[in-house]
Amino acid sequence: MRKTRHWTSAAALIVFMGIAAAAWAAGEEIVLLGRLVPPTAPEGLPDGWKPLTFKNIAATTRYSIVSDGTGFVLKAESRAAASGLYRPVDLAPTAYPILSWRWKVENVLAKGDERRKEGDDYAGRVYVAFQYDPEAATLWEKTRYGTYKLFYGEYPPKAVINYIWANRLPKGTAIDNAFTDRAKMIAVRSGPQEIGRWLGEERNLYEDYRRLFGQEPPRIAGVALMTDTDNTGESAVAYYDQIALRAVR
Repeated sequence: MRKTRHWTSAAALIVFMGIAAAAWAAGEEIVLLGRLVPPTAPEGLPDGWKPLTFKNIAATTRYSIVSDGTGFVLKAESRAAASGLYRPVDLAPTAYPILSWRWKVENVLAKGDERRKEGDDYAGRVYVAFQYDPEAATLWEKTRYGTYKLFYGEYPPKAVINYIWANRLPKGTAIDNAFTDRAKMIAVRSGPQEIGRWLGEERNLYEDYRRLFGQEPPRIAGVALMTDTDNTGESAVAYYDQIALRAVR
């Protein structure tokens, strides 16, 4: 295993991308991520954005800020590659349970298969990571997570939800990740029928976590986005914009 092994060896890096800014809109508090502006350096990313790379994968996905009509969006281009973008947050899912974003993909992956390790690639996905809380952990969890921290200097997330543009998994289906049951996959979109169109999404993180893991969620550690094609060896292009967390209306 490649990507997920790195996820467990650097899982604290699975965190929110974008430049976070607190704002008020229509009387509700919003943490807005992804206000995109052109980078200050050629081929660079806006201030505050950080790459998520994998030491066992040499080829990385190319991310760039591009003009899209009236504004700017994030473009991801992956050719047998894998990497993401991230930024950490520390928020209560009860206060900020709603995650929303826009995305568009130019293709899905012919060899992509959500149930198989060799098919674990996606034209578009958004990770949501939840914090490990040692005060609420079992003895087994304390031993496992404590060993990780001893080697890597920080705790990995307790769990992760992947919101994916699925290749063949039916829309609305939720399954365990092919490598670990600590990561759940939800097919927000599926197949080629809607490629080439901007689509807006909204998910209730709190409700999704309780349904998938059967318990109350810990604090949100962050979210990362990633377009990856390293397992299938294919190519994919995707666009992301308007990522936000907010309270329930």
